[in-house]
Amino acid sequence: MRLLDGINSPEDLKKLPRTELPRLAQEIREEIIRVTSLNGGHLATNLGIVELTLALHAVFDAPRDKIVWDTGNQVYTHKLITGRRDQFHTIRQFGGLSGFTRREESPYDTFNAGHAGTSISAALGMVEARDHLGEDSKVIAVIGDGAMTAGMVYEGLNQAGASKKDFIVILNDNEMSISKNVGAISAYLSRIITSQFYTKVKEETKHLLKTIPRIGEPMIKAVHKVEESAKGLIGPGLLFEELGFQYIGPIDGNRFEHLFPTLENIKRLKGPILVHVITKKGKGYEPAEKNPVTLHAASPFQVGTGEARKAARFPTYTQVFASTLVKLAKRDKQIVAITAAMPEGTGLSQFDKEFPDRCYDVGIAEPHAVTFAAGLAVSGLRPVVAIYSTFMQRAYDQIVHDVCIQNLPVVLCLDRAGLVGEDGHTHHGIFDIGFLRILPNLVVMAPKDENELQHMLHTALKHDGPTAIRYPRGEGVGAEMDARLLRLPIGKAELLKNGNDLAILALGHGVHPSLAVARELEKEGISTAVVNARFVKPIDRDLIVQLARKTRRLVTVEEHVLQGGFGSAVLEVLEEEGLVGTAVKRIGLPDLFIEHGGVRLLRERFGFTTETLLRDIQSFIQAGLPKAEMPRRMG
Repeated sequence: MRLLDGINSPEDLKKLPRTELPRLAQEIREEIIRVTSLNGGHLATNLGIVELTLALHAVFDAPRDKIVWDTGNQVYTHKLITGRRDQFHTIRQFGGLSGFTRREESPYDTFNAGHAGTSISAALGMVEARDHLGEDSKVIAVIGDGAMTAGMVYEGLNQAGASKKDFIVILNDNEMSISKNVGAISAYLSRIITSQFYTKVKEETKHLLKTIPRIGEPMIKAVHKVEESAKGLIGPGLLFEELGFQYIGPIDGNRFEHLFPTLENIKRLKGPILVHVITKKGKGYEPAEKNPVTLHAASPFQVGTGEARKAARFPTYTQVFASTLVKLAKRDKQIVAITAAMPEGTGLSQFDKEFPDRCYDVGIAEPHAVTFAAGLAVSGLRPVVAIYSTFMQRAYDQIVHDVCIQNLPVVLCLDRAGLVGEDGHTHHGIFDIGFLRILPNLVVMAPKDENELQHMLHTALKHDGPTAIRYPRGEGVGAEMDARLLRLPIGKAELLKNGNDLAILALGHGVHPSLAVARELEKEGISTAVVNARFVKPIDRDLIVQLARKTRRLVTVEEHVLQGGFGSAVLEVLEEEGLVGTAVKRIGLPDLFIEHGGVRLLRERFGFTTETLLRDIQSFIQAGLPKAEMPRRMG
């Protein structure tokens, strides 16, 4: 029997002899690899944090003690030992466990996450609430080194350090290597300086030195420098100490003999404490150790090799964006590219290989990325900012204030627009039309396929003003790629099929299913026009008015929430033109946060497949036609 099968809560973990923990850690790694190979998910970072997670739950008393996981993508071990082992095989599947922390799932998940950099601010709020309510518990924020590039982290650290409240931050550093010398010495010193005896002597000595006039304070600073030098970490240690934290580390986060003494000691300490822990990304699984970036967020893979189970039939939108940008940058030296810690995810790693001096990865700092782009643009360059739709939300003020008000030629490329699948409600890109189309000067567009994406990028880089292009995750539709790039007329839609009885105005991914629906409706005797909207802003007012007057029935299709989306923009045109008698059916997403699940399943559930679109549109037509006018074969 596996040890893991007997762990239903952290209390069970505490009962286990510590000599058995390496075996448990191995079993957990095997389970994570097995399930992730089938479902996909965040693999490398979860393999690296197994020992740290077990040690935290063994030393602290969750859920009374609050463990706040930054980003929430490294919690697979946490889920396995907090009563969700039997459901773990459902992770990231529709109706199953989330791949991130979810308060709705378990009291051990203290804060919902999905975007990086939130843990310290959220945990500090819990610290203040604890003290306000007179409670006695520990609050621990666990944050990865990647998230330390987010500006919000330092806002939280600044307040936390100044507050002097009891608060523990665990910095999980899985990018640095740790040499045997530094690792052993540093771990030893960390255990020493967190011991009760050392802490007591240190505080009493500091108090005594402060009483000595003139020389006391300089001596305290000198002692502090000696201590930091001994740890070999004047750099990061000094930074956190200056922010008001007691800095401890680095310690080897994959060795229980280093973790337990340090965590047990800091549990007794007071004030803000930051523990620097080094873990190995992908630990225990050779493919993930060799390729931690590739297997950071993995698609389903073969366990033996780490290779993806399913080969793509067509290029992805991301790949087409990247190859087109490289092509254009070869012609125009003013083109530069910016990403926020996602060079592989956005495809800009390809651009970086070709033009390393023209590609900027600014870290998890989306607001900075956009204002940085504005600075480049105001100086005559043509910046392209590639950020996932869901993460672009974090830079909204910068888009408004620094780009649009100044009407700067910044190109915002919103990858993963629409439903993204198994990452769920924190990652679906379903709000961008609503928050972008209201901004003056900004052109907003969406391609119907991968071929049109390359033309839109070319168009955006020729436009003298800000533009945004939203495109979906995953493969294209297999469109034939034009060799020559075209400059599309701004604000002009594409009439793909004319018709007299009904017009379907579709945006982005919805265009090709709408064409298929129109062909089915023709069989029912309904003459159906289909429009590839292309532009949300400026919208093609003339074509909308023309089709509304001719058909008196419009259907809009968008993979976006209905509130404030493309369909709302069409309704605004009809109201402004006095065409309020036109019957309109808007097809989009409802006013809720969409759960995780496969993209195909979600599109079927929310009406974006050809079959579901056809049923909805048939019902719309049927409801608006007198009985005598109803097409004979209408179901």
